Amino acid sequence: MNSSSQSTRFALRNATLIDDDRVLNRHAILINGDQIEDVRADDQCPSDIECFDLQQAFVAPGFIDLQLNGCGGVLFNDAVTAETLRAMHQTNLQSGVTGFLPTLITTTEDEMRIALETVRELCEDPRSGVLGIHLEGPYINPARKGIHNASAIRKPSAGMFEHIVTCAGKFPVMLTLAPEMNDASQLRALAEAGVILSIGHSNARYEEAWVGFDSGIRVATHLFNAMSPWAGRDPGVVGAVLDRDEVASGIIVDGFHVHYASVRLAKRIKGQKLFLVTDAVTPAGTKMRTFKFGGQTIYVKEGRCVTAEEVLAGALLTMIEAVANCVRYVGIPLWEAVRMASLYPARILRRDHELGRVAKGYIANLAVFDENYFVKGVVERGAWLPHK
Repeated sequence: MNSSSQSTRFALRNATLIDDDRVLNRHAILINGDQIEDVRADDQCPSDIECFDLQQAFVAPGFIDLQLNGCGGVLFNDAVTAETLRAMHQTNLQSGVTGFLPTLITTTEDEMRIALETVRELCEDPRSGVLGIHLEGPYINPARKGIHNASAIRKPSAGMFEHIVTCAGKFPVMLTLAPEMNDASQLRALAEAGVILSIGHSNARYEEAWVGFDSGIRVATHLFNAMSPWAGRDPGVVGAVLDRDEVASGIIVDGFHVHYASVRLAKRIKGQKLFLVTDAVTPAGTKMRTFKFGGQTIYVKEGRCVTAEEVLAGALLTMIEAVANCVRYVGIPLWEAVRMASLYPARILRRDHELGRVAKGYIANLAVFDENYFVKGVVERGAWLPHK
């Protein structure tokens, strides 16, 4: 497992394959170009092609992160450039993530336009890892702003509204907003244009959240965090999300943002509509102790990223750690935790016909890890990249 493949056709053999709801021992994955040519029992692996013995390591679909602010010492909000996103992608590969939505939190229109153009260009490069963009704000509720800059929170201008609609026709655009702060007719227009609307940083009452869902919101951003909580007499956004079967939700499973018992209950209710996100920021994948985020100094303390007032400001989480936490502390089967990190995010992007499975005809994006959740390598668009 110490050499990479330069071949266009090769096989990963002696693998423990995780695909959909199956875990198959001693299997081989045949890769041809950037696609999975076939999956078969190990003893049926061709002998006339280059083979890599995985020594029964797990092979899963490449993970997909729909909420990634930064990692590897960089942050998208700090430098809205292709170089930032390429650095994030290289860090992602170390934790099994082969595709992501770079996430831009509340900022100016100029920065939003630059981010949209940068992402448009990188979406044309299949090796960039960039699958679209997540605009988290600025159309949110100041009462639930979290780390977001209150002075930049606003309603969409006509020009920005039209620009987002135009971009959504070219690549995936996820937009986190608070429905109670926005016009329902605008939400419907965005949804009809293909924008993936997500409720988040919202102080909506239960009924207001339902109006948002009826207007086209189909996703929730980091369930339980930065949203009105579930109470007996006022179910809030959390209760509304749990009560609408068609609404999917991301969740941060790091043990800090959400109690593991809450993850377990949410999973029981939402089933296949609950998916994993990292919400990672600058220090993820590094040993940094402080950094800037949202115009504030953020401190790394005991595995958390917090402001001086102890407000959570993103996460240090990697996707392989989220998968491991789901299995170890929530009690979710490994195959289902893997689907939460791959297939279900692919469904949100409407790309589950080609991403999120280890199956014939799918894009050859794979994560290889051992029983201790140490990532041993990835296949990125058909290229085998073992980690040293």
